Amino acid sequence: MTNEQRVDARIGAIFASCWCLKVTRPLSRAMLGARHVLTVTTKADNSMSDEGNIITDLDLGAPQPNGEDTLPSAGIISQYIKDLSVENPNAPDSFQWTDTPTIDVQFNIGARDVTDEVSEIELKISITSKASAGTQFLVELSYGGLIGMRNLDDPQKHAFTYAEGPRLIFPFARRVIADAVRDAGFPPMLLEPIDFNGIYLAQLQAQSEAGEAPVGTA
Repeated sequence: MTNEQRVDARIGAIFASCWCLKVTRPLSRAMLGARHVLTVTTKADNSMSDEGNIITDLDLGAPQPNGEDTLPSAGIISQYIKDLSVENPNAPDSFQWTDTPTIDVQFNIGARDVTDEVSEIELKISITSKASAGTQFLVELSYGGLIGMRNLDDPQKHAFTYAEGPRLIFPFARRVIADAVRDAGFPPMLLEPIDFNGIYLAQLQAQSEAGEAPVGTA
């Protein structure tokens, strides 16, 4: 049975994860987020970079009888656009606007289990560009990724789901955003890479210092 068939055969086991990491950052000014709202640095650029191929083949087949599958393993199985919306309400007039727009970028990361060894992470990105005359464009992207994890304990699974997994799929979601902005008639906007691992660790430390329960607990 192939990896795809194995995922499809057990797709009925999907249930929602109990924790969601939210990242919010308007480009116009720095913000101090509330609980579970984290500040990141993003930047618009007019160029595209070569992301390369970082997909990991986990080969999540049946367990090996000789015990060779006992080592921890995790990686990206597949990734895909779940939903993409592009609005360009004031074209072609907006192409002539000369004032510097205010760009608001918001991120939200959620996850759900598909099988015992496969989870889906969903990276939602919303970008709004506004000038004094009105809205230039609005792009909303929901980008999904299937991640496989085997022989990891719960803290390791949680860290990969909400830190390393999003880091791996973000370059591809960023490219979708850049293409969408370009297709709307504006220079492609390349978001600066986000330190998802650093944000995750910072939130764990902040919650630990505040005496809160570990993230992911009810």
